[in-house]
Amino acid sequence: MDLTLVKQLAIPSSSKIILLVADGLGGLPRETDGRSEMDVARLPNLDALAAHSLCGLLDMVGPGIIPGSGPGHLALFGYDPFTYQIGRGVLEACGIDLELRSHDVASRGNFCTLDEEGRVIDRRAGRITTETCERLCRQLDQIRIAGVEVIVRPVKEHRFVVVFRGEGLSDALSDSDPLVTGERPLPVLAGSPGAERTAGLVNQFLDQARGVLKDDKPANMVLLRGFAAPPKLPVFPELLRLRAVAITCYPMYRGLAKLVGMEALPFCADLDDELRVLSRNYDQHDFFYVHFKGTDRAGEDGDFDAKVAALEELDQRIPQFLALHPDVFIVTGDHSTPAILKGHSWHPVPFLLWSRWSRSAGVSRFTERDCAQGPLGRMRAVDLMPLAMANALRFKKFGA
Repeated sequence: MDLTLVKQLAIPSSSKIILLVADGLGGLPRETDGRSEMDVARLPNLDALAAHSLCGLLDMVGPGIIPGSGPGHLALFGYDPFTYQIGRGVLEACGIDLELRSHDVASRGNFCTLDEEGRVIDRRAGRITTETCERLCRQLDQIRIAGVEVIVRPVKEHRFVVVFRGEGLSDALSDSDPLVTGERPLPVLAGSPGAERTAGLVNQFLDQARGVLKDDKPANMVLLRGFAAPPKLPVFPELLRLRAVAITCYPMYRGLAKLVGMEALPFCADLDDELRVLSRNYDQHDFFYVHFKGTDRAGEDGDFDAKVAALEELDQRIPQFLALHPDVFIVTGDHSTPAILKGHSWHPVPFLLWSRWSRSAGVSRFTERDCAQGPLGRMRAVDLMPLAMANALRFKKFGA
């Protein structure tokens, strides 16, 4: 959407919008019966809501493009992810309130498991506990490299952040994460002529990290990806005249919300905790971004049944969202994570948008197939927020 135009059209209102993002929502049919996770899941509440909502499919970035969580969320918030690109490292750092300076370069880190030949056999080190992550980060934070300050902080489970602080650093770096098992960690390479020095510093860190962790099991190495310097983004609440708040359980999503100017509340423990926080803060805000991780986690683990269970868990909580009487209620995802692929995919993401003013069109179930037949068909994710604003009666007329 044209952010300048949107800022001109946005008007104050008392109406309330809830954006519920089920991470990795979309799936693909399994071979045994040709049904996706959403087809198999029992979703009576979402099905009933879809029957009275605008439904369709969202291309988060563009047809055939596999979106990361950052670009997917930016698109949902109305930012063109090609224009506004944010590296994963910055998102993770902001999510744990690690203040970045203009010359910093941050990277997302995973603790991983290497076999005796140095090949990755588990990219998440068995999803070690957060307590173990904190202990290992304290060890890595002792690494010293001439010419740069290294800051290592735990995030959650196997995730951590490493920040390289110093003059003349570049974020034009390749990842060390091969993104698959059976391969060795990759050397970090410069993506531009001015990045060679930074690549060398990062590789020194990785060499020292290997020595620090060599006797630790299962987390005997680290993988880095998403090198990024702090970006400058238009401020979401100012653009849309919304008192916006983020309610999440995971740091990265909290960090993304902070970067676009939303108030980011402290982490929640689970979906029920998120609902309690939503209810407590309902009178103080009018846009609520609520993030649910279970669907994505199960998809990335390749666990079809667990993703079905996560969808059903979400469905059971839908009446509690509706009990708050939002003027606009949206349910969608930031990308698809089919269990059969064990990762993000390029497939468009189902969505529903309910309001008093929405027009239903015969959709009877909240599935990929049904949403494809909805009145909006397949559209760009960046166009979702203008629809939400219109249904919340927060836009004035364009033109005479």
